[in-house]
Amino acid sequence: MDDPDWPDFIDVYTGIFTYFGDNKKPGFALHDTHRRGNKLLQSCFAMLHTASDQRAKIPPFLVFTKGDKGRDVIFRGLAVPGGEADPADDLVAIWRSKKGERFQNYRANFTIPDTGTVSREWIDALRAGEPLHSPAPRAWRTWIETGAYEPLRAEPTIEYRTKEEQLPASGRDESLVRCIYDYFKDNPHGFEHCAARLAGLMDPNIHIETITRPSVDGGRDAIGIYRVGPLADRISLDFALEAKCYAPENGVGVKELSRLISRLRHRQFGILVTTSFLCHQAYQELRSDRHPVVVIAGADIAAIIVKAGMGTSETVREWLIAEFPTEAR
Repeated sequence: MDDPDWPDFIDVYTGIFTYFGDNKKPGFALHDTHRRGNKLLQSCFAMLHTASDQRAKIPPFLVFTKGDKGRDVIFRGLAVPGGEADPADDLVAIWRSKKGERFQNYRANFTIPDTGTVSREWIDALRAGEPLHSPAPRAWRTWIETGAYEPLRAEPTIEYRTKEEQLPASGRDESLVRCIYDYFKDNPHGFEHCAARLAGLMDPNIHIETITRPSVDGGRDAIGIYRVGPLADRISLDFALEAKCYAPENGVGVKELSRLISRLRHRQFGILVTTSFLCHQAYQELRSDRHPVVVIAGADIAAIIVKAGMGTSETVREWLIAEFPTEAR
């Protein structure tokens, strides 16, 4: 999870682990002999939606991330290929370019099942060729036998987030959000288009219909619909979006939030997108009064663009220029 160009990502709320393959530079084919990791992904995902005897041939994946010191590592869980969402998204070959050369790499979705711990006894059984030996974690065994996923989900313990929890972490995440702020700080209306795009990247069911004109926005910078339901019988929920391109030290207050809430119509919900944070009082009132408003703060923006594959300020800058060229500096 330390490669800014290929940002692996664990969504602790859903238990989904997004992992990028090993063809990270131009000059090689997707399944080149030098890219053993991609070949392993291809073979494992090919056996995914098959009978249990085929799934049993898929090796368990143990996910580690780097620790704070030296060679320290942190165990993040056992992972199995695929997830509960669309199987078409399980393993996708995506195109990237570097120094004018195009190449492909895999983006794979794994699920971290609710396994608790992984015992040394089971690892010994794996090495002995007995993956379904009695110490096998229950959720993993269930997946092998039935194909059913039991993700490890970690719901938040509080109803509203602190300023520190809303702001991006120092270092990479902070620089990514700063890049967006610097690009639009002199043109807040331009940020409205970016905020709408960020909302769509967060959830593909979000569709922006109109970006309102600055002089007549009526407290709503954009209007859109959220599609939900089976493909054959979907319904659309209306929403209004408000965008605030604020410096990290300037939070969105009660006045700005009230402006959005007051403009919400019957059966509408709101989306607030800001490069900073929602102030404590405003956030507390928002949740205690149960207003249907989604808050996308600076930390969320960083997570969205990292998950979209933009892990450096350079790639974010390139994306901004390509998507919003009239704002190019």
